[in-house]
Amino acid sequence: MSQLHTNPSEIADRGRELYESKLRSLLEPLNSGKYIVIDIETGEYEMDVDGEVASARAREKRPNGIRYGMRIGHAAWGKVGGNSNRHAK
Repeated sequence: MSQLHTNPSEIADRGRELYESKLRSLLEPLNSGKYIVIDIETGEYEMDVDGEVASARAREKRPNGIRYGMRIGHAAWGKVGGNSNRHAK
């Protein structure tokens, strides 16, 4: 499936689709403001009040996964990511 989702637009579309169809009704409104990082290939997700923590846990689960991140209940912090090894020092 990763070859089908090679550009940011396709990744974002798939991430939003997964959120809307499977996760929104489970997570909102009790988790509004938290960050969610969804593996678009498996549908698994990590959620945390800290977006970087959620991203790190998702990366630990599947280092080569294709992920979409967003802030629950907000239009901002929609981001697309794959296999990044950048870490703040």
